Amino acid sequence: MSQQIEIEFKNLLTKEEFERLCSFLGLASTHFHKQENHYFDTPQFSLKEKGAALRIRAKNGKYVLTLKEPAKIGLLETHQPLSENECKIALQTFSLPESGEVLDRLIALNIEPSNLQYFGALTTYRAEKRYENGLVILDHSRYLNKEDFEIEYEVDDASQGKKQFLTFLQTHNIPVRKTENKIKRFYLAKYEQC
Repeated sequence: MSQQIEIEFKNLLTKEEFERLCSFLGLASTHFHKQENHYFDTPQFSLKEKGAALRIRAKNGKYVLTLKEPAKIGLLETHQPLSENECKIALQTFSLPESGEVLDRLIALNIEPSNLQYFGALTTYRAEKRYENGLVILDHSRYLNKEDFEIEYEVDDASQGKKQFLTFLQTHNIPVRKTENKIKRFYLAKYEQC
């Protein structure tokens, strides 16, 4: 089973802050790569209610189905590679592969896979750079007529990583902002459209 614990800290940025950090980290437009996240949930938002999220990420001609669930520290991610055809079927018919690690985890969460619906896509242009003991990620995302900029800091040690992240923000005069993850921001924008 392909699983990992993800420990990350994130903060929304203004466009000006984003551009300043690109300059500081030496990131040019050529360092950014496109990825598309396609989100699924039940009509009752059963995954969201459990603090979980389900997506297919399309990046560089590869497709990965990922279920994120709350863990004691960070998030437990279960990954399952998909073929291009499996991805097309999932997006067109909302049917996931009939077997695999993600399906097993959905069933363990009492989520009926046949109840899943496709809610839409979020496109991100992402650049990554190693910094101190972690990975700095700068994202420029577009979804449902919205646009945002974000910094993420992925680490192995939560307490040390949080200190480093807060120091980084302070050093660059960036205020700490309550930042929901991308799927929550996507769903908030979706609610606004209803």
